[in-house]
Amino acid sequence: MDFSLSPEDIAFRDELRAFLDANLPDFLEAGEIGESSDSNERTMARRQAWQRRLNEGRWAAINWPRSWGGRDATVSQNVIYAEEMARARSPGIYNANGIWQIGPMILRYGTSEQQQRWLPGILDASEHWCQGFTEPEAGSDLANLRTLAISEGSDYVLSGTKIWISTAHLARWGLFLVRTDPTSLERGAKHEGITALIVDVTAPGITITPIRDLTGNALFSEVTFAGARVSQEYRLGEEGAGWKVAMGTLGHERVGTAGLSMAMRIELERIVTTASTAVSGALEDPAIRERIADVWTQLELTRLLNARALTKIQRGLPNWPEVPLAKLQWSYLSQTIAELALDVLGPTSLLAKGSPDALDKGHWAENYAWQRFTSIGAGTTEVQKNIIADRAIKLGR
Repeated sequence: MDFSLSPEDIAFRDELRAFLDANLPDFLEAGEIGESSDSNERTMARRQAWQRRLNEGRWAAINWPRSWGGRDATVSQNVIYAEEMARARSPGIYNANGIWQIGPMILRYGTSEQQQRWLPGILDASEHWCQGFTEPEAGSDLANLRTLAISEGSDYVLSGTKIWISTAHLARWGLFLVRTDPTSLERGAKHEGITALIVDVTAPGITITPIRDLTGNALFSEVTFAGARVSQEYRLGEEGAGWKVAMGTLGHERVGTAGLSMAMRIELERIVTTASTAVSGALEDPAIRERIADVWTQLELTRLLNARALTKIQRGLPNWPEVPLAKLQWSYLSQTIAELALDVLGPTSLLAKGSPDALDKGHWAENYAWQRFTSIGAGTTEVQKNIIADRAIKLGR
């Protein structure tokens, strides 16, 4: 594995650190941790302002071309960016789907007119975007999607339902996968006949219903199409080529495990800091100390796993099976750390946000509930294990 940084990478890191030192203090707020630590409206307003500040320094979309306000960042610079943002505990950005997944796909597959129409709003956070892939019958098996888009004149007419669509209720636009060939499922060719459409989610015939999750927040939504019309000019790529577009988007979605690893390390350090100041004797228990050491070791192994994946990418090799293994580690460690926090910090860690005696403003109780999603989001644990068993270990069926 190659742990060294090139002179260009060092300059990239130092410039980013200088930017964060100069700009981040305006946006830091004690107590914000993760997606669900604050009211949606307040959190998103701050993220919108933070993304605009990042954009001023060309730090909002580092993977985008320089001609579009990006930095043409390398793989190693993506890792540096993720780690530095996590270390500095910067706010999330307003248009994460747009910046990291949808924007790159518009750059790759979109026409010049589509790029001019939609990329500026993604970049400057003036328009929020969502990504509409999953359905009630198409979660882990995404190719089983059934939302129909029937060609009628210069439009597609949409019918069907999408579910668990992040921030759809806040979005103006979304990238949706639809089935333009209704016979493909019957023919057993479910990966065919899928098309990527850019959809104005405020258009007639579209109903967005927020879904309240275990934490009490509503980050996800159900999106229902009932005769909604979408211009064929909004198609991204060729008709029937949606699966190729989707795989490109999901590839971007899996970038950033190094930043997640750093964020989990910071979370572990926070447990220790809170315990040492607020819970007398908690860290003197040998069993607790052993559990903390075990999690630290697992985090270090995850860091090395990420480094190995990065080295393979830099050498032009497939980063397999490191990426699905890193996803499993993220799921396991996120939930393990959340459970460890409650055991270490004791009964007051169970007090919810708003209680005057809650530790760290109720973060630990909320985080315990929130981290349940990590074994489902970005690919369920069961499916990831099956893929690894089949393709990496080659176990018999």
